Amino acid sequence: MDFIEFLKYVPKIEIEKLLAEEAHLKMAPAERVFAINKEDFFYKNPRKAAVMMLIYPKNKKTHLVLIVKNTYSGVHSSQIAFPGGKVELEDESLSHTALRETHEEIGIHPENIKVIKTFTEVYIPPSNFLVAPFLGISHTELTFTKQIDEVAGIIELPIIDLLNEETIVIKKMDTSYGAGIEVPTFKINEYFVWGATAMMMSELKEVLKNSFKN
Repeated sequence: MDFIEFLKYVPKIEIEKLLAEEAHLKMAPAERVFAINKEDFFYKNPRKAAVMMLIYPKNKKTHLVLIVKNTYSGVHSSQIAFPGGKVELEDESLSHTALRETHEEIGIHPENIKVIKTFTEVYIPPSNFLVAPFLGISHTELTFTKQIDEVAGIIELPIIDLLNEETIVIKKMDTSYGAGIEVPTFKINEYFVWGATAMMMSELKEVLKNSFKN
């Protein structure tokens, strides 16, 4: 999608209804749905985190940036994610966390991002994090600088590919819920996006689709 055309829809995107669980469940394996329905995660006192769903122009087309996490001993090793991280004491708000972490992880200064919408929080059972996604827009083309300690790669996803239903595929995976379970994923080239990030992407996708057709 042409970026100038995308900008015409921003006022609609800002007021478009969030589909929350309805959108999240489209990208959640049955085992996760069952586990979450059995417990109230607020009793687990989850840690807070925030991520940035950053949309920007590249070659005049609308793109969304994702990161490939480095390989490490944690539960999210090598996964595809949005730039973001846990709340620190100096953070004034969750949106401040998302902006700070985006600057640290991919080198985009907060001054270059306009936060336009808060999306529905997603709970991540394996790490006990409650993650707040924010939609941000940069009006200029971006040059990314990876944080070497945490980011192995950067994925620039055309929005048109996010909206393509053929991007969603079922993949058998080993997860914290079991071995060889069927997981809905977004297939982006050689990468598979699943879990909390896929759930956030699903809500973003539905908001964009509904904004574009109204």
